Amino acid sequence: VRRIFYLLYCVSSSCCKLLVFLLYQVVPVKVHREGHYVAAVFEHQAILSPNPAALTNRHSALELMNRNLDVYEEQAIAAAKQGAQLIVFPEDGIHGFNFTRTSIFPYLEFVPDPLLLKWNPCREPHLFNDTEVLQRLSCIALRSKMFLVANLGAKQPCKHSNPHCPPDGRYQFNTDVVFSNNGSLVARYRKQNLYFEYAFNIPSEVDYTLFDTPFAGKFGIFTCFDILFYEPAVSLVKKYNVKQVVYPTAWMNQLPLLSAVEIQQAFAVAFNINVLAANIHHPTLGMTGSGIYTPSESFTHYDMESDAGKLIVAEIPVSTPEHQSHPETNARSVENMGHMNFANLPTDYQVCNKEDPKDCCRTAGERDELPLIFYREMMYDNFTLLPLLGIEGNIHVCANTLCCHLSYQRLHLYNELYVLGAFDGLHTVHGTYYVQACVLVKCGSLNYTTCGQEVTDATTVMDFQLWGNFSTTFIFPLLLMSGVAPDVADQLGWRKNYYYMNKRAMSSGLLTAGLYGRWYEKD
Repeated sequence: VRRIFYLLYCVSSSCCKLLVFLLYQVVPVKVHREGHYVAAVFEHQAILSPNPAALTNRHSALELMNRNLDVYEEQAIAAAKQGAQLIVFPEDGIHGFNFTRTSIFPYLEFVPDPLLLKWNPCREPHLFNDTEVLQRLSCIALRSKMFLVANLGAKQPCKHSNPHCPPDGRYQFNTDVVFSNNGSLVARYRKQNLYFEYAFNIPSEVDYTLFDTPFAGKFGIFTCFDILFYEPAVSLVKKYNVKQVVYPTAWMNQLPLLSAVEIQQAFAVAFNINVLAANIHHPTLGMTGSGIYTPSESFTHYDMESDAGKLIVAEIPVSTPEHQSHPETNARSVENMGHMNFANLPTDYQVCNKEDPKDCCRTAGERDELPLIFYREMMYDNFTLLPLLGIEGNIHVCANTLCCHLSYQRLHLYNELYVLGAFDGLHTVHGTYYVQACVLVKCGSLNYTTCGQEVTDATTVMDFQLWGNFSTTFIFPLLLMSGVAPDVADQLGWRKNYYYMNKRAMSSGLLTAGLYGRWYEKD
C-alpha cells in the first residue's frame, strides 16, 4: 500500500487521505504474531454427480468440478482477507464419491511427482494434458497468495509388463495436492488406507509426504481413514518429526467413539501437534466435523442441521511445549495427579449374560449391591460394560488383558445412564484393526440396551479419573461434550503401567470420555 501511495499524484491532502483509506480497505493487512501462523480449513458441501456410477465425458466432468472450484475460490479469497497463510479443502470435495473405477475416469487428473519436476500449473498450463483442475487450484493459490491443500483423483499410466499394473493399463489414486503461495505444485500424497474406494488403487509404496512453509516449517499430510493406522500417519510424526499436519477427509461420524472432531483432536493431543482438518459437509450421510487443533485448544465446526459449508480461520502457535510428546512418552504432570489406591477398589462383580441385564437375579448369599456387568455392541465391537450407580464411586471392568478403572463424582444426579466400558480385541467391521479401549459413555436412555448408541446431548457434569493397564503405547484421549463439542483433559499420561485421563469442572454435559488404544502390531 505504501509503495502504491508514493506513486500517486494527489491534488490535495483530503484526496490523499481518502485514497489511503480506500487502499487499506481493498488490501487488508494482517500482522501475524511472532511464533504463530493463521490457518484456514473449509468444510465444503460438495456439488455431487446425481449418478456417479454413470459414464460421462471429460467436458461434463469438468463442468461439475468447476462448480465446486468456484466455491473453493470464493472461500480462499475470504480466508486471505482474514490473513490466512494456508487453506485446507476436504477429501472428495471437487469430484464427489461413490464412483466405479470406470465412471471416475473422466474426473481424473495427471499429477506429476513434484520431487522430480518443478511446475507451476497456473503459469505453465500447457505442459501436461488433463490438468485443468490443477491449473485452477494453482491460480487460486497464486491469487490468494497462500498455500493451498486439496484432494482429487489422479491417474498414472503403467505398462502391462508391470505385474502390478491393472488390466486397464493405469493406476488410479486418491490424491492430495499442495500448492505454495506462488502457485507451484510442491507436494503430492496418494492415500494409503482406502475406505471402500473401489475406484482407486493403493500405492505400491507408502507416500511419506512433507512440504516446507516459510511461516511454520515442515508439514505432513495424510487423508481420512489413514488416521487410524500406523502408516503413514504415525511415521510422519515419529520418523519425520512433523509438528504440523494437514488432513483432508470425508468422514462419516460414528458416535460415541469415532466422530470426526473427536478423533481429529485426539490425534493432535496424543502426538502434541497441530492438525488442520477439513471434512466434507453432507449431514444426510453423517458427514460433518472439521477443525483447527492444537494440543490444548480447538476451533471446530459440527453441524448436522444446516446444509451450508463453513470456513474456519484461526491463529495458532507454530510450536508446542516440549514436555508434551508422543503418546508412548506423554506424561503431563502425572506425578502431581491425585491417584486412587488400587488396593481399595472393589473386586467382586456379578456378570450378566442375559439380553436385558434387568433379567439377571442374584443368587442367595451374594451381596445385594454387587455391581452388574453386561455386554453390548458399541462401534460394532462387543464391549464389557458396568453402570455408574450413585453420585460417586470407584469401579473397574476388564476385557481380556485390559482392565479399566474409573473414579467419579457427579455434581448432580440426573436421569441419565452412564457406563464404564472395556474392549480388547480385533475390530473387523469397516476395516480390520486392533483396539484396546477404556470408555465412559452416556447411554441413549435409562434402558441398558441403549448403551453404545449414538447420543449427542447430555446434562450430567462430573469430575473423573479414568485409567487402564494398556499393552500398547499409542493411546488417543477422547473427550466429547454435549452438542458433539470436543474438550481436552486436565491431565494425561503414564504412571507405571497405567495410562490416565483426568478431568474436573466440565462446562457442559459429558457424552464420551475415552482412552482409545491402537495396538498396531496386532492388526
